[in-house]
Amino acid sequence: MPHAPSSPDTPGTDTALQGWRLRLYTIIFEADTRAGRWFDVALIVLILASVAVVVADSVPALQARWHQVFWAAEWVFTLLFTIEYVARLLCVRQPLRYATSFFGIVDLLALLPTYLALLLPEAHVLIDVRVLRLLRIFRVFKLTAYMTEYSSLGQALRASRRKITVFLTAVLMIVLVMGTLMYVVEGPSNGFESIPTAVYWAITTMTTVGFGDITPKTDMGRFIASVMMLLGWGTLAVPTGIVTAEMASQRGAPPQVPTTRTCPECLTEGHLPEARYCLHCGAHLSPWQREGA
Repeated sequence: MPHAPSSPDTPGTDTALQGWRLRLYTIIFEADTRAGRWFDVALIVLILASVAVVVADSVPALQARWHQVFWAAEWVFTLLFTIEYVARLLCVRQPLRYATSFFGIVDLLALLPTYLALLLPEAHVLIDVRVLRLLRIFRVFKLTAYMTEYSSLGQALRASRRKITVFLTAVLMIVLVMGTLMYVVEGPSNGFESIPTAVYWAITTMTTVGFGDITPKTDMGRFIASVMMLLGWGTLAVPTGIVTAEMASQRGAPPQVPTTRTCPECLTEGHLPEARYCLHCGAHLSPWQREGA
């Protein structure tokens, strides 16, 4: 596979990936090639199958009949995931950086329960953490439109964080005041044993959840509860309006087409096809392998 020639003046090229490491890296970490896409599809199928085995093994009727099959299948999945994890460490420039990244930790946690189950059988139930690895599905099917909207939503949330913080602060003050008022009106005899309990009631009422484990008994308490319910309808629309306004203000920005190009230095994804250096650390990027490569 072609790669950019190394140069002492080019940042990050003194340890540029070459040969089988570059090929393995492109397959494992990028989904814009045919091999990379098939690798991720196969990985997701294995993850779903392994989670299904764990779920089925927890059903007493199935466990009694197929326990040995489930046990053997689980070890097959674990060995395959172990090989994949080792391959990821071998093909990156800085294995420790990948091992301590979000996906690196998730990949490791997906392996540990099976090995720990040899000493602690209860740890086997933790194997469902593998479902977190399905976050890679956005890379596999190249859902460009969805990824663009996801990025737009993230930018809108970041731009609205101060307004949302002010809104949440106002809501907390309201539930604290109303909860304290209900504690005074209803009292411990009607289930409002303390101010924290009354605040809990105020939160469930204002969010229109209403578990019903605590209900006002007096006329004044029911009036306050009615006000809280109506107030809850109005407050639920506020954060939606804030985020929607921010998203509307971003519609004029030119759309960007994300790819799965990953920096081999810091593992940052989402570089443009024409990018030559990492947008995060400045490391040199190998030429983009287009669809069909």
